[in-house]
Amino acid sequence: MPHLMTVTGSTLVIAPAPHHRRPRAQGPYARLFSHPGTRAFTAGNLLARLPMGMFGISAVMMIAGQRGSYALAGAVTATGLAATALVAPWTARLVDRYGQARIAVPATLIAVLGSVALVASVRAHAPAWTLFASYAATATTPNIGGMSRARWTHLLRDSPAAHHTAMSFEQAADELCYMLGPVVAAFLCSAAFPEAGTLTAAALLLTGMLVFTSQRATEPPVSAPRHGASPLRSVAPLLVLFLPLGLMFGSMEVTSIAQLDSRGLGAATGAVLALQAAGSCVAGLLYGGLRPRSLRTCLIGLSAAMALPWAAAATGSLPLLALALLLAGMATAPTMVTAMSRIHAVTPQGRLNEGMTLAVTAIFAGISLGSATAGSLVDALGPTTPYALPAAAALLALLILLTCQPVRLSGTSQVP
Repeated sequence: MPHLMTVTGSTLVIAPAPHHRRPRAQGPYARLFSHPGTRAFTAGNLLARLPMGMFGISAVMMIAGQRGSYALAGAVTATGLAATALVAPWTARLVDRYGQARIAVPATLIAVLGSVALVASVRAHAPAWTLFASYAATATTPNIGGMSRARWTHLLRDSPAAHHTAMSFEQAADELCYMLGPVVAAFLCSAAFPEAGTLTAAALLLTGMLVFTSQRATEPPVSAPRHGASPLRSVAPLLVLFLPLGLMFGSMEVTSIAQLDSRGLGAATGAVLALQAAGSCVAGLLYGGLRPRSLRTCLIGLSAAMALPWAAAATGSLPLLALALLLAGMATAPTMVTAMSRIHAVTPQGRLNEGMTLAVTAIFAGISLGSATAGSLVDALGPTTPYALPAAAALLALLILLTCQPVRLSGTSQVP
């Protein structure tokens, strides 16, 4: 060890030299959350995002339990999804135009009141139309994932690498909340009382949104609308890709449920589907620390991975099917991160939340189509052959990319 020599009077003093430790290199996520305000708005974001995976199953369990009709429960939730597809882009446009706090809080209050009205209508045995009207009111729920991504984009506009990490984190958060949400909802509705899932989800949504919007320092500035700046025109080519991706998600879920039910393993459905979401969550976090890949490369990997559950189901082995679903889930996160980054790149400045919401709406439309189609195929062909549908949907997305937009949509993610 180096020493320092000093002379004090007639005494020679030899002392150890001070040791300067090099600061440890921070990982990409530690650097990401070192920005002021990011931890606070992320905490609110996660609280408000968890109910997105709770509302649907909570409504189904509550309505079916009290009214004894899964047909009515399914029709009510389908109506809410259709209303969301119509209302969400308008809510997002207002958020971009007037600011997140100014629009998201009253929009959330309307959605929460809709949830409370649904509970009251079910409890009071009100006419069926009140259930449809109440649940349709929840369509004003703001796209919290889009608003969070808009904040990251504003904060990291000069750092493409950090922006890629942030988008990967957001995708992992999506998967985590959609994985935990149904589990929490099912537990509350069965262990407590049928309305517990809906009421808890509404409380979490309102609390999380208030925490999120209170972080005004990280809120992106509003911008005046410009003529011809509608994001629909610029993101339309990408929406054609998001539709088959949604179809892939919807058909995979319904087919997996049918596959497990056919084996008498319905109780394991939640665990197996959670495994797929867990794979996507982990892959999203890992992808955030890697160099972004092209959308073409991600879709090629996704197309290959989506064929694995089909092959595994044909063997009749549950462990192989679980492993195949895990690998399929791991292929989805990089694809969604890269595709969402392309939405960022082509959306006009100041309209990011609306562009993101249009993408989510396209995914929801695909999920609805995929669920309905897979259900029909299961009834007609059994629970194994329909696994070809998610594989075909992923391949269709790849073919759309290669044939329609070979250059524009295949680049790596960039900060808009």
